[in-house]
Amino acid sequence: MWLLLAGCDRTDPKPPAPPLEALRLDGTALVVSQDGRDVLRVPLDDLALGVVTAYEDDRSYDPFWTSSLADEGVEWREPAEVSGALPALALRYGDDLSATLTVTDEADGRTTLQLVPSGSAVVAYVRVALDTDPTEGFYGLGSALDHVNRRGSVRALQLEVDPTTESFNNEVHVHLPFFLGTTGWGFLGRDDHPATVDFATTRDDRVAYTVGLGADAPAGLAFDLYSAAHPLDITARYWQATGAHRLPAPWALGPWHWRDENVDQAEVEADLRTLRDLDLATTGVWVDRPYATGVNTFDFEAARFPDPDAMVGLAHDLGFRMALWHTPYTAPGEADDLLAEALENGFFPPVRPMAFIDWGNPIDFSNPDAFAWWQGLLGDYDRMGIEGYKLDYAEEVLVGALGGRLPWVFHDGTNELTKHADYQRLYHQVYAETLPADGGFLLCRTGTWGDQVNGPIIWPGDLDATMAKWAEPAVDRNGEAYVSVGGLPASLVDALSLGPSGFPFYGSDTGGYRQSPPDEETFVRWFEQTALSSVMQVGNSTNDVVWEPTAENGFGPDTIDAYRTFARLHLRLWPYLWTESEAIGRAEGRPLMRPLGLAYPELGVHPDDTYLLGPSLLVAPVVVRGDRDREVLFPAGRWLHWFDGTVHGAGAEVVDAGLYELPLFLAEGAIVPLLRDTIDTLAPVTDPTVDSYATEAGPLWARVFPGPASAYTLFDGASLTQEAGDDGVTVTWTGGASFTAGLVLELVGTPEPTSVQVDGAPAADWSWDPAVGGTVWVRVPGDTATIEVR
Repeated sequence: MWLLLAGCDRTDPKPPAPPLEALRLDGTALVVSQDGRDVLRVPLDDLALGVVTAYEDDRSYDPFWTSSLADEGVEWREPAEVSGALPALALRYGDDLSATLTVTDEADGRTTLQLVPSGSAVVAYVRVALDTDPTEGFYGLGSALDHVNRRGSVRALQLEVDPTTESFNNEVHVHLPFFLGTTGWGFLGRDDHPATVDFATTRDDRVAYTVGLGADAPAGLAFDLYSAAHPLDITARYWQATGAHRLPAPWALGPWHWRDENVDQAEVEADLRTLRDLDLATTGVWVDRPYATGVNTFDFEAARFPDPDAMVGLAHDLGFRMALWHTPYTAPGEADDLLAEALENGFFPPVRPMAFIDWGNPIDFSNPDAFAWWQGLLGDYDRMGIEGYKLDYAEEVLVGALGGRLPWVFHDGTNELTKHADYQRLYHQVYAETLPADGGFLLCRTGTWGDQVNGPIIWPGDLDATMAKWAEPAVDRNGEAYVSVGGLPASLVDALSLGPSGFPFYGSDTGGYRQSPPDEETFVRWFEQTALSSVMQVGNSTNDVVWEPTAENGFGPDTIDAYRTFARLHLRLWPYLWTESEAIGRAEGRPLMRPLGLAYPELGVHPDDTYLLGPSLLVAPVVVRGDRDREVLFPAGRWLHWFDGTVHGAGAEVVDAGLYELPLFLAEGAIVPLLRDTIDTLAPVTDPTVDSYATEAGPLWARVFPGPASAYTLFDGASLTQEAGDDGVTVTWTGGASFTAGLVLELVGTPEPTSVQVDGAPAADWSWDPAVGGTVWVRVPGDTATIEVR
């Protein structure tokens, strides 16, 4: 459409507005720039309004359906004239419809825009289209199981009925209107109404965000535009705008163990002892349903859990933190019927459809009295020593089905068209506010924009205990055909999608859930991958723990040995993961798991199975059944294999990957801080046989692949620098608040030295080992040192 731009000349008598740092008006488009380069255009004639004859109360205005069942009766209008100057523009869509566009510069790289319609025409939809680079990749929107790059897809930002897969809803549970492009821009729709995003399906340089506001349209639509020098920094812009991610407790990043539907207290206690007897590094466990007299009756069934305080006490003695499975429902229990109390006090939504599950409708947490009541009930678990929760379900507040409404009304006056998202924030907030000051553990199935302030660790729901991709046809053990929601490959895609979306803490059910048990190959490949992730939680629906072999799972001594190795590696990486996490908690950091195509956009490819963990570790897990090698695309620089020390340069190479091997690589010049190699837990213990960081942090261990000068500062203030030159390697060390017993340095990929000095004198405690391409070990007892290896 031809657009008339009026009233924008330099003779306008109004005083000029302050310049916007990252956005300007260029002809008929708003342009987002970064470091002198344009990264995004918002054509003004693509700020479209969807007009209807009248509002219909039985319609959801879900734009997912406007291209099919409900498209009739929607007239899309684009502005014919724009007047004014930034930061406020007037848009005319016809004699009966206008809008104002207000632009607010929030901070460097962040701008908020507000589009508010006015006039007699009835607006129900708003569409914002973006002109992008025709070759760039798109990330974000929360959960995904198919691909990390959104290009070529249309995505609904709410749970939709999908009868094509075995779960009927595709197991995509985290939806948020935040996405970004690899040229260095981001978009956030500050709205909870149903929406869709079209990523270049009609034109390779166009992305369109459409939101169905319905009767709420007169209030308008707010959205943010972000820019950054590197696309990995766009997520920090989002956190700065919507709130820093509340961090879990430090111990929450260690390995976790659970069983589905725990039998009784004796089983839980036996697992606690077995994990320690087998030397399987673990920091926490949770007790899954059914442990109470009813669903969320806030007790323990005495016949099966006769002394829950003793069970929690044993866990703490052995260095485990403990959590419980929970939901937002209450059903009659044997000893105490909380359901009657909730009904009597009006703690359910005033208008609600028939309950979707046997446990009834969810508690209305928009009611302050219900919110406080639920938190008060959680107090009994808090006093017992429970420090976290796995929060399940709570997805029945749908915007509708097939374009029609499923009416809800909540205590605060809102309905399902916004509460489908806001309920997730309230649900998680109820529990987050009861957790210990150090963060606790909150494992959540769902999430939405801004929900990161509650500190959720996301788990992807019930994926398959297989190595199937999303939507791959499969046959179960009974010979029945089904369409898979995906197993290990889908879980990895979900993790790599959630991180850039603002949810960096992720833990899938290691081994899967549906179609359990996993066979040995699936289980091994899965724990190899989750060991190199933020949260390693291990469990499945048939309770096939690593030390209980069966004919179906095929586990054996090699399985246990491999699991022991990778669980301890995950725990040893904690100083590295926690350092990167603390930056996220300040809204300054980058996602922990970084898709290769986002970390290195210059590669121009977006693999679903390769990522960086933090800045220095390149992870290429095997996700294809039967593969014993795989191709790895190495970015620029040199990369050293973590286990065998082989060095790889930029480009694609096929590397060995036996069943018990993980392709894991360390960047040249990288410094990775580690815990000692005997560590069992991060939590306090009373049993002296359990090696705990909380009891004795001991010396810091650090693995270094010498290269160009680099530095790393830990969460506790400790710092390391390294620089390799023609005459050798120099490393400096300054201790921090936690690691007060010195440093154990591993210089890997290093030939046998002729001289090792500490502070100018021959080192008293060093050795060389040909492993890992040659490793120089140096132990220094003090809190400062300069180490020179020649």
